[in-house]
Parts: sequence; C-alpha cells; structure tokens
Amino acid sequence: MAFSPSRPTKPRLPTGSGTARAAFWIGLYLCAVVAPLGVLLSSTTPAGGGFVWEAGIGFGFAGLAMMAVQFLLTARFRRAAAPFGIDLIYYFHRFLAYGIVLVVLLHPVLLAWENPAVLASCNLREASWSMLSGFGSALLLLAMVLVSAGRKLIRLPYEAWRISHLALAIGAVGLGFAHMAGIAHASASPIVRTLWTGIGCSLATVVLWVRFLRPLLLLRRPWRVESVRREPGSAWTMTLAPDGHPGISFQPGQFAWVTLRHSPFAMREHPFSIASAPGADGRLAFTIKELGDFTRRLGEIGEGERAYVDGPYGAFSCDRHPDAAGYAFIAGGIGVSPMAGMLRALAERGDKRPLLLVSANAALDRMPLREEMAVLVGTLDLRFVPVLENPPEGWQGESGYVTEEVLARHLPPAEERRDWHCFLCGPLPMTRSVEISLRRLGIPPDRIHVELFDMA
Repeated sequence: MAFSPSRPTKPRLPTGSGTARAAFWIGLYLCAVVAPLGVLLSSTTPAGGGFVWEAGIGFGFAGLAMMAVQFLLTARFRRAAAPFGIDLIYYFHRFLAYGIVLVVLLHPVLLAWENPAVLASCNLREASWSMLSGFGSALLLLAMVLVSAGRKLIRLPYEAWRISHLALAIGAVGLGFAHMAGIAHASASPIVRTLWTGIGCSLATVVLWVRFLRPLLLLRRPWRVESVRREPGSAWTMTLAPDGHPGISFQPGQFAWVTLRHSPFAMREHPFSIASAPGADGRLAFTIKELGDFTRRLGEIGEGERAYVDGPYGAFSCDRHPDAAGYAFIAGGIGVSPMAGMLRALAERGDKRPLLLVSANAALDRMPLREEMAVLVGTLDLRFVPVLENPPEGWQGESGYVTEEVLARHLPPAEERRDWHCFLCGPLPMTRSVEISLRRLGIPPDRIHVELFDMA
C-alpha cells in the first residue's frame, strides 16, 4: 500500500502511555521554533522600530527556524515518531509548509508596512546580496510548496518530485541563512550567531545522516526478491528475504520504504505496508496496487533481484492496543494490505478474540487477498464481510458502500463494541465517512485508528 498526503480526519494526539512522550516531542519542537524569538528579544534591534517592525523581524526568525525544523520532521527518527506514527508526522510536515509560507511572507510585509523605505531595497538591480538571498529563499519556498501541492496535477513523477523537493528545500533554507547572516542586527550578537550556527550544524548533521549514513547502513543489509505474485485488482504481492542478515523486527500493520533496482543513495524508495506477519525467517511480503509508474512495473521484477528495506515505521498496529476485547478491520481496496498483516499475526498466535474484516471493493474479482482472508475465517473467530460496489448477479452479501447501517449489522452489540479497536485504511472519502459512522455507533475516538493512503 502506498500512502496519501491528506489525512481523512482531524489528527489526534496519542492517549494513554504515549501521551507523555508525545508531549515531550511537541514541547521540543516548540522550543526549537521559539528559541530564535527568545534570542531576538534579548538582542538589540534597529533603533526606531516599533511593535510592527519587531514583529516583522520576529516572523523572519520564526519562519527560518520552522523551515529548518522541517528537515527534522522527515528524517524518520523512530523514537520521535513512535508516539504519533510517521504518517501523522508527514501529514504535519506537509500542512505546516502552508503556515511557513504565510509566516515568511509576513516578514517583509510587516517591515514595509512599518517603514515604507524598505520597499526601496526591493529593487533587484540595486539590492544587496543579503536582500537577494531573502528574495530567492522566499521564491524557492513558494515553488517547493506549489510543486508539491500540484504534483499529481502536473503529472510530475514521484522520483523527480523527491529530488526537486530536496533541492528546493536546501536552496530555500540555505538562502534564508545567507539573508539572515547579511543583516547586521540579525547576526551581530554572539548569542544569535551561536544559535544559528548550532541550527546550521544540526541541519548539516541531519542531511548527512539521511542522505549518506543511513543509506550506507542499508547498503550493508540487502534483501533479495523471493517472489512476485499477481493478485486480483491490478495488485502484486512481492516477498523479500533478508540476504546475509536476520531481517527486521516489526509490529504487524507497520510499513517500510522499499528500494528496487537502485542503491539506497538514489532516493528511489517507496513506502508500502507489510502484509505479512512477523516471522522467524525474516521474510517480508508487500501487497501493492498498480497506482503509478513504479508500481505498474512490479511485474517486471525478477526473482533474486536485490532490494533494500528501510523500516519498520508507523503506529498502525493491533499490537499497540493489546487490551482490546476485539478488533474491527475496515479496508477499501488495497487498504486490506496492513489488515492482512495483523490478521495473519493474530492467526499465528492463536488469538481467540472476535474479529471483523470489512473489505470494500468495486467488484469481487478485484478484491486483493480475498482467498487468503477467507481461509483465515476458519482459523480465527473472524467475520469476513466483502462490500461490493458492483456485485455480481445473485450476490447475497453487502453491496454499495460501507455505511453506518452496514457497520451496525456486523459490529457487536453497542455495550460490547466500545471495548473494540477499529482500524481503517482506504481512500479518503471512505475513511472519512466510516470514521464518522463509527463514532455515531459508539466507538470512542481514541479506539479508531486511521492509516494514511499515500504520503506524496
């Protein structure tokens, strides 16, 4: 399964044991963003500047700090992402970019409002190198956000978008630092210079880790393609085996970034849900739908080809909620992939709890993993409910969409279902509608878990 940049519902913070860890990382993020403002308040600003002027300078400091922290959000630090799930981190990263654009643009607008003479420095023919750096930083930031928002509209390939996104981000932040360094009042104070030097060194370390050290570690832990099997609904199940190492330890339902036919340095990895259960042999299975240029070529992958796996990631796992009285898995199309991993794990453990799998598809012959899920009915206390948009003649099961009425017919009675945990994965309209229905049916919000469908 590949993931989507938009989240179906309003994000929620972790509850229970993860709350303290989540609060710690949120606090650390706020400190990183606010620290430059604190330093600014303790330093000397140009004489004659009023509140609006100082606010304009503050927005400039905050905007640059927020741009820098964006690199940390996508560095895939597992300890920081664990309380939230990395899909929520990427969601936050994506939508925070729009806020950063606003903050950065408020910087020159407020300065010009307070002192119209600032507009004179906007003459590109006469502007200083520091002002040109500021213009360039803002333009690259705008370009990065616009290209990301319209990537699918302009049909920019995923791999090309990743490379351009990184280049634009580094350029925007680099020019932002150059702009700040060229402004006398922004770099005169030793504490200000120390702060920005520290932020710059931290950024360089993150880029070094993400683009060199981590790929180097992945290069030393290769995998090989064991099989590629066609599935209904234009999907493939690819099985990877560790090559000379024990594999990775993961929770069922998590995902990993997979690189095929390229080295880990090539920035050609793609995120897919792990459809297999954790096993002693270390093998990983990914059930992937043909959705883009890369996934449409999966059938060309041959046995024995080399692959690289960066993972596991994600908080979408029944193992994070072991106290559940039962689990409901509600999938749309290829969203059944992480559900399959969790169901297989529960079957291998001999779990006796009641389970429900609702799998929505356009047609019966387009339902990935249908036969395997039907087999699990005999192994688990599992109710398997296919929901078909275009059912065949004589179909006696559920048809149409996953509505509140469909869920009410198959979930346990109201007094029992409150102790269940529900996992949703599928297209945006479906997951949004199903979550609303589950809340109406009495499922507490903290027991509804939604996986994003496409991260980029």
